[in-house]
Amino acid sequence: MSQFWQPLIHELTPYTPGEQPDDWQSIKAKLNTNENPYPASPKALAAIREATNEDLKRYPDSDSKNLCQAAAKAYNLQPENVFVGNGSDEVLAHIFQGLFSKKAPILFPDISYSFYPVYANLYQLATNPIPLTEDFSIKTADYPAVNGGIIFPNPNAPTGKYLPLPEIEKLLKVNTDSVVVIDEAYIDFGGESATSLINTYPQLVVTQTLSKSRSLAGLRVGFAFAQPEIIEGLNRVKNSFNSYPIDRLAQAGGAAALQDHAYFTQTTQKVIASREALCNELQRLDFEIIPSKTNFVMAKPTKCEAKWLFEQLKTKGILVRYFNQQRISDYLRISIGTEDENQWLIDEIKALLTAK
Repeated sequence: MSQFWQPLIHELTPYTPGEQPDDWQSIKAKLNTNENPYPASPKALAAIREATNEDLKRYPDSDSKNLCQAAAKAYNLQPENVFVGNGSDEVLAHIFQGLFSKKAPILFPDISYSFYPVYANLYQLATNPIPLTEDFSIKTADYPAVNGGIIFPNPNAPTGKYLPLPEIEKLLKVNTDSVVVIDEAYIDFGGESATSLINTYPQLVVTQTLSKSRSLAGLRVGFAFAQPEIIEGLNRVKNSFNSYPIDRLAQAGGAAALQDHAYFTQTTQKVIASREALCNELQRLDFEIIPSKTNFVMAKPTKCEAKWLFEQLKTKGILVRYFNQQRISDYLRISIGTEDENQWLIDEIKALLTAK
């Protein structure tokens, strides 16, 4: 280890992202990182092309005003309710640093987005992971009243299970002394957003991203929605770290994507339909499926080990995600692909199970 590292660096266990292949020619279906199988809105791509001009020599708008206005309109809020970051991961990092308290542990599900404990360690926050129920649900009554903040994805990742909005409101009514963050990276694939509760609950923060339902994972745009006091706090953190996190192309493309509601609806509905069809096919092969409201499914093979199937599919050019983690090591997380990609997956699984 480097002699120049500060002590904290030795204690960090960085986040491990899903595999990105070096040899794309060998990949038949990439179903491991929950990317949208459909391209971004044509209007977003046109806006990016238009913004690719000599103005790139100038700094972008540090406040991303047009992008904030587009997001506010899309979610029936005001621009002062919107914070923008370089992907929702950066937004979450600012939340961990600026809104969570060190006076009590941060609460999140024991099976959840694995970046949460990474951020907590980075910012030296104590944590108290709360176990999911036997069927992998979040039970808000299990979350202690004394905490330094609460965060969980809805729908949860990697399980895909959705917590109905009334259950979130129950939590907000009793947890009034610390921030409650609802991470809605996958909300557009079948759930109801908690943004409708923002004007009622000053402790609520909702985060979202353009990476999933808007097909812009390569652009890196994320949001936090909250009451203005919280947004001001996040902007103070941002402007003490990087005043220009969103470049000109991302601002233009992100705003156009948010404004193209027809394309957004078309592609999300295609993903939802493909998800249900894939679940049906997997169940016919005796997989156990955790009910999903996301663009992925957690599927447990009963005729072979999950790790073996993960490895065999990779040799066939089909990437899925395997978590060597307690309670979910028998499952594969499968991102929803195009109809062709989903069929290739099913065909390969059938062939592997037949040959086994």
